Amino acid sequence: MAETYPTPRFGAPREPKSSANPGSRLVSMLDVVTASHTRAVAFLLVCALLLFLPGFFTIPPVDRDEARFAQATKQMVESGDYVDIRFQEDVRYKKPVGIYWLQSAAVEIASALKLPKAELRIWVYRIPSLIGAVGAVLMTYWAALGFVTRRAAVLAALMMCASVLLGVEARLAKTDAMLLFCVVAAMGAMARAYLSWQRAEDETHPPWSWPAIFWTALAVGILIKGPLILMFAGLTIVALAIQDRDSSWLWKLRPLWGLMWMLVLVLPWFIAIFWRAGDAFFADSVGGDMLSKIGAQESHGAPPGLYLALFWITFWPGAPLAAMAAPAVWRARREPGAQFLLAWLIPSWIVFEAVLTKLPHYVLPLYPAIAILTAGAVERRVLSRSWLMRGSAWWFAIPAAASITAVVGAVMLTRQPAFVAWPFIAAALIFGLFAWWLYDNNRAERSLLNALVAALMLAVVVYGIVLPSLTPLFPSIEIARALRNVTCVGPKAAAAGYHEPSLVFLTGTQTVLTDGSGAADFLRQGSCRFALIEQRSERNFVQRAEAIGLRYKVGTRIDGYNFSQGRAISISIFRSEGTE
Repeated sequence: MAETYPTPRFGAPREPKSSANPGSRLVSMLDVVTASHTRAVAFLLVCALLLFLPGFFTIPPVDRDEARFAQATKQMVESGDYVDIRFQEDVRYKKPVGIYWLQSAAVEIASALKLPKAELRIWVYRIPSLIGAVGAVLMTYWAALGFVTRRAAVLAALMMCASVLLGVEARLAKTDAMLLFCVVAAMGAMARAYLSWQRAEDETHPPWSWPAIFWTALAVGILIKGPLILMFAGLTIVALAIQDRDSSWLWKLRPLWGLMWMLVLVLPWFIAIFWRAGDAFFADSVGGDMLSKIGAQESHGAPPGLYLALFWITFWPGAPLAAMAAPAVWRARREPGAQFLLAWLIPSWIVFEAVLTKLPHYVLPLYPAIAILTAGAVERRVLSRSWLMRGSAWWFAIPAAASITAVVGAVMLTRQPAFVAWPFIAAALIFGLFAWWLYDNNRAERSLLNALVAALMLAVVVYGIVLPSLTPLFPSIEIARALRNVTCVGPKAAAAGYHEPSLVFLTGTQTVLTDGSGAADFLRQGSCRFALIEQRSERNFVQRAEAIGLRYKVGTRIDGYNFSQGRAISISIFRSEGTE
């Protein structure tokens, strides 16, 4: 069917006079939801919740970063000190306070709504991440409207919505989903200023909304994860200035007023933490965390090219289309819209590949640029017809591999084949197969939408069914349950050999992390005390107990797998004599 409207250029969006319908029911649905902005936003909101909510409430606290953030927030709520950041007695100054404030607000609101034990429910701490992920999807749609039509903007947002990496971050009580929200908002506002300058629009009275969004997003991003958001914006500005040999468009962002507004938002807490801790925060966050990533921090070193390799998984199901769009995007690199999006993407990607410390989520703020570029190529029907088309098989390969992995993992860890997941596995395989078999250059939308349904089915399988059932991966849950079932009042615990942050979060801030000898001394100090001894520390515990004449009872033994350390563990719960 012939295209019914002129092909838009990046940075010169226009709506179609009538929608082209390739004949698929999914594409027909897209016709309906893109008839207005209200429908498009409502549709994206529903899609985001369908993709992000499976497992959101049921996956236990994940070690280590999520549990560390949640425990530091719990201590903030317990102490009422919303300036300092601590994990037990140790300061935690790797990241600024923004995410802790958001998580604290979620806990306080949940408590005010009479949610029982709100401070122990990890999903409450995940709410800011869910809001950030949903907001990032909607902001991708808003940002894309500056480059492509409404239909393509919805496709770009759907690619972000279904991406594996954002799905993971939406379910973790960390900084990255909210940082993504801030980055997309800031870059969307910057893009409008740049494209307006390119078109010579409204030179005398540019709107205040763009600078308001831009500088506020930068301020919140700084409070969430420090100066990282400035790198994305700064490298984009530098790249555009080099290409255009002109940066006068920045005046549309009201830099003087904007800088003052940003400082008003970020300086109060930085002054407060400096007053409280001196330069310790800046030494730990900038020197100890950010600059140390230039080397191989925390054994996460990897050579250049890792992010490109991981992209095929982390940006699935959009990755095959992104590869097929790459040649057309490169040919369009001098067009204003493509030029801006590539300036957003390429310099920061090079930096991340060059830095030795690599974690998959570092490049997440660059994915919206890829999604918009890909959607633009889909809209213009300029996807590659070369060997890159073979990548469409990836739409079926990922559901197949993920399904096999999920079932095998369930059988190995729980001796159960997860039968309840099988209908969803079958649906994921069918829609992935349709996406692959039905693909051609003029029907890319249809294949992408089938792949999105496959992604939804996979989310139900992996996050909603399999992961919550893998109880051996979350031994802290079983330990906390055992301590809640004791009859004595106010149980206290000491752990030896198993010191994961999730244990502290679930068993209490006062949980003592020690060795076997220290656990024996702890148990001797009174009743209603429990020693959580990992098998490798039992010998030291028993020897110290004999030396000090400690009388104790052996309680439950919990077997599990510590995936943070990559080894099986067995934890015995000992209690002081007379404790039940």
